[in-house]
Amino acid sequence: MPDSIENIPIQVKVNGRSYSRTVEPRKLLVELLREDLDLTGTHVGCDTTYCGACTVLMNGVAVKSCTMFAVQADGAEILTVEGLETNGELHPIQKAFGDCYGLQCGYCTPGLMLSALQLLSRNKQPNDKEIHKAIAGNTCRCTGYQNILKAIQVAAQSMKGV
Repeated sequence: MPDSIENIPIQVKVNGRSYSRTVEPRKLLVELLREDLDLTGTHVGCDTTYCGACTVLMNGVAVKSCTMFAVQADGAEILTVEGLETNGELHPIQKAFGDCYGLQCGYCTPGLMLSALQLLSRNKQPNDKEIHKAIAGNTCRCTGYQNILKAIQVAAQSMKGV
C-alpha cells in the first residue's frame, strides 16, 4: 500500500490578503480559492482551460485556475473578481460590463473581467483585434460578444485617468 500523500505548506496573497495553508499537492488553485478561501466568484466550467470561467490574475498574468495546482501559486499574488471592487465601489470594468449589458447569465463574466483587466493594464487603448485576442481564452455561451467588446472599450475609456 502506498504511503499517504504529504501536504505542502503554501503562502499566497489573494485580493490583498495573505493566507497560509497546507494543501495536497494535487489540489487545484480554483479549489483553494472556492473551497478553502470561500471566493466563489471564480467559476469552474470545463476543467480543461477551454472556457476561461476560472481565470484569475496571478502576479498580473491571466491564468486558468482549474488546471493549475495551488502549490504552483506559492508566494504569488492572486486577484479574483471579488478583489476588483474597492470600498464598495465597482471597478470600471465591472461597471462597464453592467452598463453595456456585457453579461447575461454571468458565469463567464468574472474570467472575462480579469482577462480584460490584464489587457487594459498593459494597453490603455486597445483596438478591436487586440480585445478579441485578449479574451480569446474565455468562452461566453449566452452573448454575441458585441456587448462584451463594447464593455471593454468603455472600461478602457473610464480607466484612462486611473
